[in-house]
Amino acid sequence: MLQVQVLRNNPEWVKERLAVKHFKQPELVDEIIALDDERKRTQSEYDTTQAKVNAASKEIGKLMGQGKKEEAEQMKQEVAKYKEQVGGFNEKLIAIEKQLQEKIVLLPNLPSELVPIGKTPEDNVVAKEGGVKPSLAAGAVPHWELIKKYDIVDFETGAKITGSGFPLFKGKGAKLQRAMVQYFLDFNTAAGYTEYIPPFMVNEASAFATGQLPDKEGQMYHATEDNFYLIPTAEVPVTNIYRDTILKEEELPLKMTAHSPCFRREAGSFGKDVRGLNRVHQFEKVEIIQIVPAEKSYAVLDEMVAHVEKLIQSLELPYRILRLCGGDMSFTSALTYDFEVFSAAQERWLEVSSVSNFEGFQTNRMKCRYKDGNGKIQPTHSLNGSSLALPRIMAALLENNQTPDGVAIPKALQPYFGAAVLS
Repeated sequence: MLQVQVLRNNPEWVKERLAVKHFKQPELVDEIIALDDERKRTQSEYDTTQAKVNAASKEIGKLMGQGKKEEAEQMKQEVAKYKEQVGGFNEKLIAIEKQLQEKIVLLPNLPSELVPIGKTPEDNVVAKEGGVKPSLAAGAVPHWELIKKYDIVDFETGAKITGSGFPLFKGKGAKLQRAMVQYFLDFNTAAGYTEYIPPFMVNEASAFATGQLPDKEGQMYHATEDNFYLIPTAEVPVTNIYRDTILKEEELPLKMTAHSPCFRREAGSFGKDVRGLNRVHQFEKVEIIQIVPAEKSYAVLDEMVAHVEKLIQSLELPYRILRLCGGDMSFTSALTYDFEVFSAAQERWLEVSSVSNFEGFQTNRMKCRYKDGNGKIQPTHSLNGSSLALPRIMAALLENNQTPDGVAIPKALQPYFGAAVLS
């Protein structure tokens, strides 16, 4: 969440940054500042009137002590009027603060100066490309055909059990998924990340803290009876471990990793891009999260990007890293790098990871700070990245490594899968 003081300090600059994200309500900045001015005036009137109540109350005590009951009674009537005014100012303050909160949560995070100008995915900047695109033999097929051939994912039964977009992994498909999860977690913990198994549902406060609420795009599944939300990523519960927390400087950086199912409604998804494992409502993902001192977050972002790159390289997949333009960024991000792997049979790039710096957007909402060596409270920043999302990784592995004898398993995964070939 943006701070009102940031808006007050340079409102025109804030509007310029919001324009990079193609935010359609720049007038909110002026409305928030005007509300804050009204809040300050009302607070001043409240404080002044409350001071009159306090002073008059003391005077009543003196008058009573002097036996001046009539004058004291008159003063009590004045105090009653002041108290009524104080009550009115208090009600007005509560109403103003509610309006302020309702408006400020509508503002997205301000994009970093490093964010490219652009509106659509076509405007994203390719920062790096690596690996070798495979040349498939004649007769190569997309992963949804391979899934049927090897009987490893059953979409029809998944749809019967739940609905479209809820795949049922089975046999060697389930084993390959489990192998990837274990390998990704081991890769992350070897780099100093602590593993967590978080709850897979969160309350409203947690979803708000990381910016999933208000749910502007209708992506979250909501259990209305208990007012819980199924998580769209482990980022939400894991980051919230440190909600309402003052950390010690020596505890930072906090490096966390978690595997979880992820649930996304993907409202409005249609067409060829949703075939097979390209886009589903429930999928597995391993996440990395860091909470760090504010001044170190961009160096940590580079470190996390390098970490995910090494993981993808170990899977022997062709990849590219994109720096997202303003129009393609999330509501909460200040700077995002997307990783895509090349799916040879589909001849298209598939997103498998986003690594983002949220700066203070989440930690402000979470009220997560740290105390430095001098005892002063300092700001933290939060970052997260997919390490990795499994469905499209599996799609690319199946397509890129298909042979007449089966699907070749990358060397890094073979000890976890227990074989060199899926057949």
